Amino acid sequence: MARNRAGKALITLPDNAHVMPPLVIEDESDMLLAITAAGRMLMFPVSDLPQLSKGKGNKIISIPAAEAASGQDGLAHLFVLPPQSTLTIHVGKRKIKLRPEELQKVTGERGRRGSLMRGLQKIDRVEIDSPRRAAAGDSEE
Repeated sequence: MARNRAGKALITLPDNAHVMPPLVIEDESDMLLAITAAGRMLMFPVSDLPQLSKGKGNKIISIPAAEAASGQDGLAHLFVLPPQSTLTIHVGKRKIKLRPEELQKVTGERGRRGSLMRGLQKIDRVEIDSPRRAAAGDSEE
């Protein structure tokens, strides 16, 4: 009779946490947008996010420990935005479009608390409208 052995733990998480899918970063000029469950938004350049050794994590946005532990707040959405991208945020039955100029209001330093934009506390869905990037084979004729 064979004995079952436990496998190696890849990642350990608290009870109310979940793993988010990895994001592709195409250019160092891209911006990282973090949105919490409470509606706080923080955007910063992906170049500000260091790559740490041994799978160590980085703080992207500050969430108070008490709110995170109780499940009141947590990282809800994470996006990589090319420069000059426009967001369409769905809140209930409303759609709010944020242009690049309006997104500058939520730009800050990595690890900060983020800004709470009026009327955006319960974000259901986010759509990104990014400008077309020039591909390697494109010519400007």
